[in-house]
Amino acid sequence: MDRQVQDYPHKTWTVKSTNRRVGGVLATATALTARGRATRDRIVAAAATLIHERGVAGTSLDDVRAATATSKSQLYHYFADKSALVRAVIELQVEQVLTAQQPELDGADSMAGLRRWGDRVIVLNEQDARGCPLGRLASELADSDPVARAALTAGFARWQGRLAACLEVMRVQGALDPDADPQALALGLLAAVQGGLLLAHAARSNAPVRMALDLALDSIKARTASAAATGAPSVDA
Repeated sequence: MDRQVQDYPHKTWTVKSTNRRVGGVLATATALTARGRATRDRIVAAAATLIHERGVAGTSLDDVRAATATSKSQLYHYFADKSALVRAVIELQVEQVLTAQQPELDGADSMAGLRRWGDRVIVLNEQDARGCPLGRLASELADSDPVARAALTAGFARWQGRLAACLEVMRVQGALDPDADPQALALGLLAAVQGGLLLAHAARSNAPVRMALDLALDSIKARTASAAATGAPSVDA
């Protein structure tokens, strides 16, 4: 609980986007030019920022047009409606949330690595107390937009899969009990993060997410091979 949290180069859940195409549904089947891709990416990035600040309901297409200095015809050239734009925002936010956790996320293949990743999550929340963009989108859209819910579920599954891959490395290397289920443990970690961030946002304190992560990581630590062999807590390695 009193671990010193190190500093990181990326300070927020969202990172500076590059001019590359992200997912979503185009209003036309015409292949985009490089200029068209850049315009579309700029619209999605601006919409993602507005939605993270105001929510989906609080962000109109006119708000996006004003922020990007685009016309209504330009906006509808790339997106059939607001729902299509929101889906593109979800896909962008999935990429940004995963990227913001690097390199700690893909290096979480030991107890020490998992704790470094947990510290990374805490730092991200310290710098943007609004919480994880995916969690905020899920709380707003899960009951009202089945397509958005499916996209968010897929995004969370990617996040869980990255954690599970690291836990599987630990299991294969003998650091984790052979009977441990990496997917289940990864789901527990992700649930701890999202639940902890929600409570942290309400409390205006990182204490809930710190506690949730510590408990989830201690649960994994109890399943390490050395703990199973000795019946005692293992040393982080």
